[in-house]
Amino acid sequence: MSLAEYRKKRRFGVTPEPKGKGTSARQRKKLAFVVQKHRAAALHYDFRLEWKGVMLSWAVPKGPSHDPAVKRLAMRVEDHPLEYNEFEGIIPAGEYGGGTVMIWDKGTWTPETPDVDGALEEGELKLSLDGTKLRGSWVLVRTRPRRGESRAPWLLIKRRDEWAGSEDLAELAPRSAVSNRLLIEIARDEGGDMRKAADGDPPAVLGKILDDPTLLAPPKKGRKKSVRHSNRGAS
Repeated sequence: MSLAEYRKKRRFGVTPEPKGKGTSARQRKKLAFVVQKHRAAALHYDFRLEWKGVMLSWAVPKGPSHDPAVKRLAMRVEDHPLEYNEFEGIIPAGEYGGGTVMIWDKGTWTPETPDVDGALEEGELKLSLDGTKLRGSWVLVRTRPRRGESRAPWLLIKRRDEWAGSEDLAELAPRSAVSNRLLIEIARDEGGDMRKAADGDPPAVLGKILDDPTLLAPPKKGRKKSVRHSNRGAS
């Protein structure tokens, strides 16, 4: 477990993302998980699990589904620091992952296998989530890479239990688990691109706000904007 790749991709004098204090093999009794809705070049959800001092991370383009019949593509990405669990704001345009980030869900997770490292190596990690939106048993399964793919994709699948259902959580619960904001509201408060951010919010929710502006969350007062100037070209 290392943060070297994470740090290599970022300029911490520009992006407000945390550099991280380092990693530790010491394991806490309660393991954190976070799902960050991220409107970068394309909308996706970053699914992160705490393990051995870092957040193991997968990018899930369509977001988690509570329907066991729906298998969500999940691409493994670089480990992130534990401090990233608190990051909600703007990654400046031109920086790696530039766009608006929301803490869509957070909570704790429990391995359903005694050997997590072995399960990751074998490509099948069963786990239980206890979050604000995501609950119950899930499984991450690694599949074979297709021709031309350099990395093997994973699938994030809900297992059948009392929390399973067919509801679309992305539509039913689009707001932040910590600030109750939509992506467009985070961009407004933090100095980001509101039009780009709004593209990641459900059109039905935005339509209701246009009909009734009182549904728009009020701006956060006295909050320092997270966006900083970038000298890189827009991506």
